Amino acid sequence: MEVCPYLESCFEILGRRWNGLIIHYLSNCPDFTAHFSDMKRDLNDITPRSLSLKLTELAEHDLIIKKVTAESPVTISYHLSEKGQQLAIALQPVHKWALKNIVFDNTNEKR
Repeated sequence: MEVCPYLESCFEILGRRWNGLIIHYLSNCPDFTAHFSDMKRDLNDITPRSLSLKLTELAEHDLIIKKVTAESPVTISYHLSEKGQQLAIALQPVHKWALKNIVFDNTNEKR
């Protein structure tokens, strides 16, 4: 049996550390939009450099859109694209499965 190249490509994107969590995070934000500082604060343990690289990578896959407003002060936000929103919807059953089947102990270690 041959592996579907489309599914393989999807898992290549989602299998990279932080990518799925960033998509999930943005899918839960108002208007699917957040600022870098919000994501850095809320995504535990991600470094600013890693976050920057991941946002660039997801933008290259057309999953997020970087918006820069030229007003003073300049603000930068990240918005889940239509393609990214569709992927977030597809991830909802995986999220439900994880809530039901992944168990953490008191120290937040997976079992």
